[in-house]
Amino acid sequence: MKYISTRGISPSQNFEQVLLTGLAPDGGLYVPEVLPTFSAEEIGSWRELSYPDLALKIIAPFIDGEIPEADLREIVESSYANFNHPDVAPLTQLGENEWVLELFHGPTLAFKDFALQVLGRLLDYVLVKKDQAVVILGATSGDTGSAALEGCRHSDRVELFILHPHQRVSDVQRKQMTTIISDNVFNLAVEGNFDDCQRIVKAAFADQSFLPKNRQLAAVNSINWARILMQIVYYFSASLRLGGPEKEVSFSVPTGNFGDIYAGYLAKKMGLPIKQLIVATNKNDILHRFIAHNEYSKTELSKTFSPSMDILVSSNFERYLFDMFDRDSEKLNDFMKKFGAQTLSVSDEQWQKVRSDFDSASVDDDTTCEVIAEVFKANGELLDPHTAIGLKAARQCNTSNTTPMVTLATAHPAKFDEAILKSGLNTPALPEHLKDLFEREEKYSVVANELEAVTEFISKHCTGLN
Repeated sequence: MKYISTRGISPSQNFEQVLLTGLAPDGGLYVPEVLPTFSAEEIGSWRELSYPDLALKIIAPFIDGEIPEADLREIVESSYANFNHPDVAPLTQLGENEWVLELFHGPTLAFKDFALQVLGRLLDYVLVKKDQAVVILGATSGDTGSAALEGCRHSDRVELFILHPHQRVSDVQRKQMTTIISDNVFNLAVEGNFDDCQRIVKAAFADQSFLPKNRQLAAVNSINWARILMQIVYYFSASLRLGGPEKEVSFSVPTGNFGDIYAGYLAKKMGLPIKQLIVATNKNDILHRFIAHNEYSKTELSKTFSPSMDILVSSNFERYLFDMFDRDSEKLNDFMKKFGAQTLSVSDEQWQKVRSDFDSASVDDDTTCEVIAEVFKANGELLDPHTAIGLKAARQCNTSNTTPMVTLATAHPAKFDEAILKSGLNTPALPEHLKDLFEREEKYSVVANELEAVTEFISKHCTGLN
């Protein structure tokens, strides 16, 4: 299995190389040269498998023997052993053919745990094998940071620098990151928004001269292919429980950086019968405007009750655009160079392809709170604001009353008390392992919204692990 860059300049790499590299040197994102596919018969044979066993079936072709089967099994099984539900990703029914896929039973209460628990162990395994150490640099709109720190902080071969937008994440999200006190963990609150944090990370990857000579950056954001890979699994898991592959299933996905919905798109291309993939956005609706109106342009970033989706530059969208342009890197490069400077559109033929792959909706804060209150009254289920957006989009875009519709519940509602209170409800208690979160010591540094401020901080605090 080889991986190629969407920008077409960097040479192809194997899985371990892509794992450690993250962003391609030419600024592109790595994708499989050839996507593996599964027959309906093969998918159906997995119905009785545990979640870790199902994950191993799906990810094995992508790793292609680079990690021995026994070692890979140990990595995957230990990653999901600390989830607090026996099904790992359970389904909850809200109505006839309406389901919620609960992806918040991991240690940091968000869907990011599904990938980052595995990614941390994969990095450890490969770094020990290669006798290397790396500097992890990531940007978070709220949930990636805590999941990355939880997944990677125990490694003595990594130093972690996580950027979050200052005063633009929820209190729980911030505390989950900043109360991890360790010599190899650094939280930086950037005086900007998530897009600024993401821009700084990409620029740092492009020029790593600020690092000690024996160090390189590694990515934990969804630009890292391993993140996408592990998220493909729960689409197969949900589908198999709802009658797949004999029966089609639809998915509605609250998304900001496009990684989670892109994993669903890949699952469909790999052979999973998916009827609809719905892109659910908040007021920051660049993806919805492109899918619905063929308009791809930046607007002013708004702060909302769903901060993990307060994103305008969706990094993983480039991976999809690469496919839309028939994997023509020149066309992609031209498109990406123009982005930000003008309103972009694609040919009608290309846009019709987009329309055949995705439906979309944008949901504002008031409607989000209305959905939270409505579902709690009707079902007794408390949704976080991102999940509420996904559910509203599902109901708005659903084209079949007979096809199961699954909304991805991306986070625990206790992480977003502002939206819950605005909905007229009481904030749920944090799970037992986080009950004392607000009593824990915090440690983080506020830095200017500038590349140099971040790289200088890293250079000063990077110890050069042996």
